[in-house]
Amino acid sequence: MRFSTNNELNKVRIDKWLWAARFFKTRQLAVKALKTSKVSLNGQNCKPAAMVKAGDIVSIKRGFHQMEVEIRLLSDNRGPASVAQTLYSETENSKITREKVSEQIAAQPKISFETRKPDKRGVRTNRALKRGD
Repeated sequence: MRFSTNNELNKVRIDKWLWAARFFKTRQLAVKALKTSKVSLNGQNCKPAAMVKAGDIVSIKRGFHQMEVEIRLLSDNRGPASVAQTLYSETENSKITREKVSEQIAAQPKISFETRKPDKRGVRTNRALKRGD
């Protein structure tokens, strides 16, 4: 894996960096997230070809969770997860917000759906509900 803190690798495309940092499985998924405004660079939407440098702030939205990370190192090659985690650091505000959202989601009541087929009485009840009886 190629990463650097010196002038050898000053800037990298954001879609390559997101892929190398293992936020997305493929570069195409990173491109799709950038085009649908799920990823922003320094508070602004950007194109997949936008160049990032160390110190930039990247915001990533995934479902209910939003993550804000600061770029520490640059890489355009994907490597092991342990190395990918050294490429960025999550901001303190992002950690607090993400934990609050996780707690709120965990506190919501769970909806249980029955996985078996309804018996005769259940079928009749469902039909009656659909008819409005």
